[in-house]
Amino acid sequence: MRALIDTCIIVDALQSRQPFCAEAQEIFLATANKRFSGFITAKSATDIYYLTHRYTHNDKETRTILNTLFGLFDLLDTAGMDCRRAISSDISDFEDAVMVESALQCDIDCIVTRNLKDYTKSSVPVYAPSDFLNMLN
Repeated sequence: MRALIDTCIIVDALQSRQPFCAEAQEIFLATANKRFSGFITAKSATDIYYLTHRYTHNDKETRTILNTLFGLFDLLDTAGMDCRRAISSDISDFEDAVMVESALQCDIDCIVTRNLKDYTKSSVPVYAPSDFLNMLN
């Protein structure tokens, strides 16, 4: 299974945000153990860098964290056409629409996010972390 992991899940794990971090860290462990193929978008990587750097206040530490993250999760490129398609999407949040378009172009099976409400019109299946973990088990 190929799953695109939303930024919020990654940051939950990296910053141990309660009450979400346990499931997020379990997702990290599941991809490390090859129970599924995990992906993040290149656009998410820049957001993750920014949020992690604000948390650590240390560029070197943040880059080390990202390097480790890139060992666990593959990166999906977002193409210009993904952005163009997202403009006319029924998904009201443009950033989420771009993520769906990127997932479609890369044959991703599902998206994992805590933000289910913004993905109700997604043509890619979307799961909450708990539902995704239950599916893996």
